[in-house]
Amino acid sequence: MLSNLLVCLLFLTCANSLHFFDQQNFEHRKNVLFIVVDDLRPTLGCYDNPVVITPNIDQLASKSIKFQRTYVQQAVCGPSRTSFLTSRRPDTTRLYNFGSYWRKAAGNFTTLPQYFKDNGYFTVSVGKVFHPGRSSGFTDDYPYSWSIPPYHPPTEKYKMAKVCPGADGKLHMNIICPVDVNSQPEHSLPDIQSTEYAIQFLKERALNKSKQPFFLAVGYHKPHIPLKYPKSYLDLYPFSEIKLPKDHNYPPGFPAVAWNPLLDLQRREDVAKLNVSFPFGPLPDHFQKLIIQSYYAATSYTDGQIGQLLASLDKNGFADNTIISIIGDHGWVLGEHQAWSKFSNFEEAVRVPFIMHIPGLTSKTFAPGLNFPFLDSFKFFNKSQTLKESLNIKSNRLRGNEYSTNESHDALNAVSHKQIESEFAMPFIKNTQFVSNVFVELVDLFPTYAELVGLPLPELCPRNSSLIKVCTEGVSLVKVIKETLKSPNVPNSVSRNWKKATFSQYPRPSDFPQMDSLLPHLKAIKIMGYSMRTNDYRYTEWVGFNHTSFTPVWENLHATELYSFNSSDYNRAIDPKYASLVRELSKKLHAGWRAALPQNIY
Repeated sequence: MLSNLLVCLLFLTCANSLHFFDQQNFEHRKNVLFIVVDDLRPTLGCYDNPVVITPNIDQLASKSIKFQRTYVQQAVCGPSRTSFLTSRRPDTTRLYNFGSYWRKAAGNFTTLPQYFKDNGYFTVSVGKVFHPGRSSGFTDDYPYSWSIPPYHPPTEKYKMAKVCPGADGKLHMNIICPVDVNSQPEHSLPDIQSTEYAIQFLKERALNKSKQPFFLAVGYHKPHIPLKYPKSYLDLYPFSEIKLPKDHNYPPGFPAVAWNPLLDLQRREDVAKLNVSFPFGPLPDHFQKLIIQSYYAATSYTDGQIGQLLASLDKNGFADNTIISIIGDHGWVLGEHQAWSKFSNFEEAVRVPFIMHIPGLTSKTFAPGLNFPFLDSFKFFNKSQTLKESLNIKSNRLRGNEYSTNESHDALNAVSHKQIESEFAMPFIKNTQFVSNVFVELVDLFPTYAELVGLPLPELCPRNSSLIKVCTEGVSLVKVIKETLKSPNVPNSVSRNWKKATFSQYPRPSDFPQMDSLLPHLKAIKIMGYSMRTNDYRYTEWVGFNHTSFTPVWENLHATELYSFNSSDYNRAIDPKYASLVRELSKKLHAGWRAALPQNIY
């Protein structure tokens, strides 16, 4: 059924697009696989995390350029996705919650997939790419952005359902939700269904031998709450080995306006019955560890889905001509600072992983089936041992090894014990050839992808861009990529002169947390927290906000934050010794993102 539906959609759309599609001009352009993972922070093996098991993402990273310092413009799904898909910041899209559609509220802005579609690409959305609902026109921006109607997995409708088995033998709507997939409605989970659909698309694409390049966007839901995943993944993370973060207490001097109360968690039955104090908590230590354990497990589950998708892309012959990227739509605070979730300007909420694979540039390409063999997380882990013991086991590396087509589905079977090189905790990390430490913002994705495939580079948006369909408030990273590939691990002039800071923001309705603090309606936004990340500091000002002009009122200062990344977790803005530094950073924050751009880039 799925196959027949997809074939029909492909046939109808291709027939309608032939009038503008010129095979001679487009057949040599690279495809794009654009993977977005909901609530994914850089808690991955390839980002030096010693615990979380993500062999498939790590394998991709070993053949990619990894950006260490990537930041979102607002740490919540709808505004962040609208921002990076239009390459414009929240004050331009005028979206700070889920309550408006940028085409009606801000301007008829062209999106990243729309730009590719308008230039001859076949564009497909699978899973959560745009935030569904009002913020994407109730259509995921179809038909503007997509060649066929976006696919949403049917089991996503059980997101708020009582499907989590409890110790009492009943089903609950919990945040912690390891499940037997076969006992779930439709015997599946959303991300499994999204992977199946995307794989079917790739199979049909290979079978039809279409020369039209594709832009395939796949959005995975986990590790977004509820943390619902196959229960076997808990075996990877024994509870006795789970640790709380070092800085898990409320930061000294932290202003109440900056706090995100636990409202999204407290809607879940298992959190609600804890009767946690509003708005600061904290959650009991035992329950904090349960959340951390399930976040790790859900991340490994998503890694497995990504591994299957990459293996299919490879098997169907697309690995040698497809640019692949993985990003998080924002981060997730995992107990640091006594906080949880997103909805804030915490470093953990706004920093995300960003990995980009460019075939032939970031790695060599091999015969189909040999580029991204699927890696089973469970074959990296011995259930008879504790996690600590397993972390000392050496794991197999893939680089430099060859596999037969029959073995490519299980890379571990093809690697001899003599080729063991790295610790289990960090497979492939030491083989990550290309790492960039420049500041990256997700608004940079649009111009970067356009330049990589040879499309016209969008110009920098003017201050008022409401009538301009195509422009960017970011900057292409191609110069950084070229210099990094040319001189790996060596600082170069491009990197030294790149962005001086990144910029994020978050709205609040009041100085003290209240029931609408997480997602205030536009008219209720009284305060905006504008946050800037520099090499050494995170500096934030919570100031008055004009919700009709979408502008800050800088002179109406409610609170200030200053954190150093070289010392303890406390707000230095309240310390008179840092008054001169606060004044200096305040000027830079007020000057804004334009003043922090690389010189002579446009």
